[in-house]
Amino acid sequence: MRLGLLTACLPGASLDEVAVWAGSHGYRALEVAAWPDRPGRDWEATHLEVESMDEAGADRVRSLLARHDLRLSAVAYYENNLHEDPATREAVHEHLRRCIDAAQMLGCGLVGTFVGRDVSLTVRENLQLAEAVLPPLVDYAGDRGVRLVIENCPMEGWHPDGYPANLAYSPELWTWLTSLGLYLNYDPSHLVWLGIDPVPALAAHVDRVLHVQAKDIEVDRAARNQFGIFGQVVEPQAWVSGWWRYRIPGLGDVDWRRIIDTLYQAGYDGVVSVEHEDPVWSGDPERVRQGLVVAERTLSPMIVA
Repeated sequence: MRLGLLTACLPGASLDEVAVWAGSHGYRALEVAAWPDRPGRDWEATHLEVESMDEAGADRVRSLLARHDLRLSAVAYYENNLHEDPATREAVHEHLRRCIDAAQMLGCGLVGTFVGRDVSLTVRENLQLAEAVLPPLVDYAGDRGVRLVIENCPMEGWHPDGYPANLAYSPELWTWLTSLGLYLNYDPSHLVWLGIDPVPALAAHVDRVLHVQAKDIEVDRAARNQFGIFGQVVEPQAWVSGWWRYRIPGLGDVDWRRIIDTLYQAGYDGVVSVEHEDPVWSGDPERVRQGLVVAERTLSPMIVA
């Protein structure tokens, strides 16, 4: 098992700069952000330009990571693959295919993404839509020796009423994902605010976990008594519930000792990738890096390379 980080938290740094810093601060893998270059969106970055990736570019990336004893754990493009606008949906699929092509050239077997949701349809209608449009992407990846790993984030901010807009948020849906040939990029933080114990949920589905994201969550139970689990609605803010927030591993409510132990007991030998979305340790790149140092000091003692 290796400790890594998702590079999206440092959008202003080059991949070279991220690799130098990560390799010198205890990290041994990178989950590399590969969104299209479109400034202004939080928690996205373009550290791999997959549209123009060629063998020479892939060689440069492989050499860079090798110099700093880093592994490429996954190509990261977490986007709505069921978007309600057909043109937008196809653009997402086209970029996802380029991510798959890049992963093949880089010798990386995983691409991380979302299922997503057409917010104009019911959940049942979305499941039927996904069963039609996702298998061709799974096949495209499989033909290139790549597997798609789906993060279990609800993406409630995509829905006008804050309902789950990534249909991979619960263990019930993980069984459905398996039937489509998809795998899991397991993030325990999302389960906590949904009222799901992340440890038995992991244990029951660990055979489909090919990648792990390490993000913590801090729950304010007094505020939950005020707003309820769906969060504040009178003065709503996108991505702000009013009663919980993401934190750096070790600063929230996730029991990382039990999570890591469950992974080891199941024989997991992949990467645990820190996903930094902690508002306390954000605001400027240096503070983000300080948060990543806290995460490394929390998780490294439990991970034996």
